[in-house]
Amino acid sequence: MGGCCSDMEGGKQAVGGKREAATGIEQKNDAVDFFYKTQGFHQLFTRVQLSLSASNLLDRDIASKSDPMVVVFEKKRDGQLEELGRTEVILNCLNPEWIQEISVAFHFEIVQLLEFHVYDIDTKYHSVPTKTLKLQDQEFLGMATCSLSEIVTKPSRRLTLRLQNKSGNGGLRNLGAITVHAEETVASRSVVEMVLRCSRLDNKDVFSKSDPFLRISRMVENGDYIPICKTEVINDNLNPKWRPVCLGGHKFGSKDNPLLIECFDFNSSGDHVLIGKMQKSVTELEMLYREKTGANFVIPSTRQRQEKVLKGQLFVDQYCEKEQFSFIDYVSNGFELNFMVAVDFTASNGNPLHSDSLHYIDAHCRLNSYQKAIMEVGEVIQFYDSDRRFPAWGFGGKIPDGTVSHCFNLNGSPGTSEVAGVEGIMDAYGSALRSVTLSGPTLFGPVINMAAQMAAQSLSSLNNTKYYVLLIITDGVVTDIQETMNALVKASDLPLSVLIVGVGNADFTSMEVLDADNGRRLHSSTGRVATRDIVQFVPMREMHSGQISVVQALLEELPGQFLHFMRSRDIKPQPLPTHFPQAST
Repeated sequence: MGGCCSDMEGGKQAVGGKREAATGIEQKNDAVDFFYKTQGFHQLFTRVQLSLSASNLLDRDIASKSDPMVVVFEKKRDGQLEELGRTEVILNCLNPEWIQEISVAFHFEIVQLLEFHVYDIDTKYHSVPTKTLKLQDQEFLGMATCSLSEIVTKPSRRLTLRLQNKSGNGGLRNLGAITVHAEETVASRSVVEMVLRCSRLDNKDVFSKSDPFLRISRMVENGDYIPICKTEVINDNLNPKWRPVCLGGHKFGSKDNPLLIECFDFNSSGDHVLIGKMQKSVTELEMLYREKTGANFVIPSTRQRQEKVLKGQLFVDQYCEKEQFSFIDYVSNGFELNFMVAVDFTASNGNPLHSDSLHYIDAHCRLNSYQKAIMEVGEVIQFYDSDRRFPAWGFGGKIPDGTVSHCFNLNGSPGTSEVAGVEGIMDAYGSALRSVTLSGPTLFGPVINMAAQMAAQSLSSLNNTKYYVLLIITDGVVTDIQETMNALVKASDLPLSVLIVGVGNADFTSMEVLDADNGRRLHSSTGRVATRDIVQFVPMREMHSGQISVVQALLEELPGQFLHFMRSRDIKPQPLPTHFPQAST
C-alpha cells in the first residue's frame, strides 16, 4: 500500500512512521523506505554469505585427482540462470572445502532457487582467473538445486545435497554431495534506544504554537546526509517529548560518526519549516544523557558561514543499548510461520461451472485467481513450517447440511481443518467447489477469530516459537467491517498476521482502512486501539499490471510484523544444538 494520508492527522503520523510503543523496534519510515527503494533495496534485504564444501566427488583426472570449482546460479522466474559467483579451484581434492564465499541477497517474499554446478578445471587453465573461465571447456562433475529458504531455516543453516547430472539424477554412479552453509552478514545487532525532548523551541506559527518533529540523518562518504529516523509530530508544543526512537547499529555505523539532528515545524503542504539543527554523534548523545544537560540548536544566519545559536535545546531523557535479533536469527533457531487459508465462497464470485466465474476450474490446468494466490503465497511460507499441515477454511458458502457458514473446514471434515501441504489446500478447494453452494454475505470476523483462537492457544501453551499467517482471498468488500476491525484489534496482541488478497474487479477502496499503512491504527467499537498493524491488503489486478508480484506485495511487511511481536514480548531466539554431518573420505 502506498502510505498515503487522507487527512491532517494521518499526515502527521506518517511523518514519523507508525507510532509504535516503546518496544525497541526500528519504526517504519516512509522517507527512509523511499530512499532505499530508489537505491534498489527492498523491505527485507539481508546479505547472506554461502560457504561450500563437497565430499566423494568423481575423479576425472588420470594421473591425479579432480581440481574442483563451484559456480552458483540463481534461477529466475523465466527459467534463466543468473550467475552469483564462483569459488576458487582446489587442486587434487575429492573432498574440498572452498574458502571463497558466495554473496547472495536474501528476500523473504520470493522463492529463490539456487543451483550449484561443480566443475573439474583442466590443468592448462590453472593460471587463468576463475571469473574468466569458459565453463564449456571444463569437465562437469555434478549439480544440486535447492531454495535459499531451505538453507536458512535449518537449525545449523547447513544443508547437504546429493549431486546429480544435468538430467536431474545421479544415474548408477555416486556423484558425491555438496554442503552449503549460510551465514547472515550483519554489521551490528546492537541498537540504541533514546527518549528525546526539547525545550524553549522557537515558535514558527502565527495563530498557534509549532508542531515539532525531529529528523535524524547520517553522513555518507561524499558529505551528504541520508535520513535514518524520524519522530512523530507533537501538536502545538514548544517543549515536546517524543516516544522512544530506536537506531540500529547498521544505520549509524560507529558511535562516533556524526549525525545531523534537525527539528522541523510540521506543515500539511509538506514544506516543513526548520526550527533548528545540530550535529551530534551517538557517543555525544549518550553524554547528554549521563550529564543530564542539553545541547543548543543552531540555525543558518544571514551572515555568511555563521550560525545563530538558539535558546532551544535538545535533551536525552533515556538512553540504552540492547541486542536486536534478525528474522533469520529466529527462523534458523526453530521459530516457524504457520500458514492458514480462508477462501471466499460468496455468490458474487459467479457460478463455478461458468468460465467467467472467479472460481472456474480450467480443464487445461490454467489457475484461477484463488489458486494463484494459494500457490504463490504457500510456496514461500511452506519453507518456514516444519510439518506443512495447513488449516484451510471457507466462508460465505452454504455447506451440505443447508446452513450458510462463515467458517467451515475446506476439506469437508467435521473434525480437523488441516490439510497436507499446498497441494492439500488446492485439492480441498477443488472438492469444496463441488459440495458447497456459493451464498453470502462476505464476513471476515469468524475466520479471523478462528485463526486468533489457534494463535492464542499456542501462546497460552508457552510455545512462543510459532507465528501464524492467515491468508484471506475474497472477491468483494467485507460486509462486517466493524466486526472485522474488532477482531483485528483483539488479534493484534497475538502472534498473528493477516494477508488479504482482493480478486476480481470490485472496488476495494473501503478495504484499505484495514491496512494501517497510513500510520493510523485500527480502533474497535469500544475505542480500543490495535497494539500493532497486522494486516496487509493487496488487490490482485493492481499487482498484475505492475512490476512487483502479488506475493511480494503481500509478504513485504510480514517479517517486520513478526519481529515487532517477538521484540515487544522480549522473545529471543535460543540457539538449537547442531549436528554437523561427518565428511566422507
